[in-house]
Amino acid sequence: MIDCVSENSVLVTLGNRIDPALTSKIVALCEWLDLNGEGWLVDLVPSYTTLLVVYDPLQRDFRDVTRIVRQGVGGLAQLTRQPSSEGHSHEIPVYYSPESGPDLLALAKLKGLSVDEVIRLHSQRSYQVYALGFLPGFGFLGTVDPQIQAPRKVVPRASVPAGSVAIANGQTAIYPRTSPGGWQLIGRSPTVMFDRHSLSRLSIGDQVRFFPVSRKEYLSMGGEL
Repeated sequence: MIDCVSENSVLVTLGNRIDPALTSKIVALCEWLDLNGEGWLVDLVPSYTTLLVVYDPLQRDFRDVTRIVRQGVGGLAQLTRQPSSEGHSHEIPVYYSPESGPDLLALAKLKGLSVDEVIRLHSQRSYQVYALGFLPGFGFLGTVDPQIQAPRKVVPRASVPAGSVAIANGQTAIYPRTSPGGWQLIGRSPTVMFDRHSLSRLSIGDQVRFFPVSRKEYLSMGGEL
C-alpha cells in the first residue's frame, strides 16, 4: 500500500506486524531506492512495517514516485537478503545492577526470577534493530524473552541517564543521551550510541547482543554512575 502523506512524501506499508523478514524487505527497498532515486529522492525513513519516502516535488510528482516505488516493491522477492546477512553486528557491554538499573530488582520480583536470571535472559539472545526514533541513535530492538517482558512505567522518569539499557514490553533499547523516559531500566552501557561525527551507531536491520560486565569494567570503559 502506498499513501500520499504530504506534498512531498509517500508512506509505503509492507506489512502489519513486527517480523525480521519484513525488516529485510524494508532494508532492500531502501537500497533499491537509493540506487534509483538520484535527482529526486530526498530522504528515506524506515520503521517496523513502513517506509516513508521523501522526494523533491520539483523533480517528480506523486504519480511518478508511486510508479517507481511500485517497481521497487515488485522486485522485493529478488532483492531481499536473509536477515542473518543484513547490517552489522554489535556487541554492547552492560553493567547490570540495581545501581545502574533502578528497575532491575522490581522487574525480577514481578517476574518471579532472580536478578541473575533476568540478566541471563536479557543477554543470551541477539536483537534486531527494527526502527530508529524518539532520540537520535535510539534503536528499538526486539524481541525480548517473554519471561522478562514488562510494560512501560505508568509515570515516566523526568531524566534517564545516557547509556541506560531498558525494556518496554517486547522491546529493549539503549538511551543514547540523558532524556525523559518511561522504559524499565535494568543496566547501563558505556557505549556511545550517537555523536555528531559518526551519527547513529545502529542502523535498521543490524543485530545487537548485550554482554554483562562488572562495575569496575564498566567504569574502566568510560561509564559513569
